[in-house]
Amino acid sequence: MTTAFAPTMTRRQMLKRVGAATASVTVVAAAPITARAAKQEVRYAMVIDTRRCSGCQACSVACKAEFEVPLGGVRSWVEHIEVGKFPNVERRMLPRLCNQCSEPPCVEVCPTEPDKATFKREEDGIVVVDDSLCIGCAKCLEACPYDARFMNPFKGDPVKTKGNGVADKCDFCMHRISQGLQPSCVNTCQGKARIFGDLNDPTSAVAKLVEEFEPTVLLREKKTKPSVFYIGAEYLEAKKDPKADQYFRLDTHRNERSSKRWS
Repeated sequence: MTTAFAPTMTRRQMLKRVGAATASVTVVAAAPITARAAKQEVRYAMVIDTRRCSGCQACSVACKAEFEVPLGGVRSWVEHIEVGKFPNVERRMLPRLCNQCSEPPCVEVCPTEPDKATFKREEDGIVVVDDSLCIGCAKCLEACPYDARFMNPFKGDPVKTKGNGVADKCDFCMHRISQGLQPSCVNTCQGKARIFGDLNDPTSAVAKLVEEFEPTVLLREKKTKPSVFYIGAEYLEAKKDPKADQYFRLDTHRNERSSKRWS
């Protein structure tokens, strides 16, 4: 009796297969299969209602634990912003993560060929890093206008990356959503400030919120078409924020170079 073995699956094939399973789960959860097309184009997105964010950092801690993020690196974080002039001052919260851009500049600069180590998945729009292909050049870190990436020294081939590790970032907890679960940061948010779903599904919570509030995005002028939207953060797109001109202080557990990239 002869047993036939399937060829080894590459990481890229695995990532794409996870995406296909994710889209399938989303279709079943969102509506009866008879009411929708068998194959749906998905665009995963996150709406963050800053009015509900207390700055507790539970999302950051959950993300760190979920992915064993090393010291000095973050996939998700919350910035505390103080603006105004006494007694008219405000303390604003700004949760941050990879914006999963529809036009991601990080993909354009990735030098690996023929397949790019950083690529956007066609089935759901998530921007992914293939650790097996990343050479640790950090060009994507420089290209990202949101400073949402870091170099993870514990991932990748140390020979290929010359000991630099590989680029790491948020991927909307792809391993969780493929099983019909919410991203870890969404699941742990005490104020329910983070809402996740399919923007292309008009019945989803994220689609309804985007339509109702017309939320803002970070650095709209960069034309990256982010998939992360903010409610209650109109000041991010204001040509002039009077309170910020009076006084501005930003506290973050990230490194200093990220502190004002959104302004």
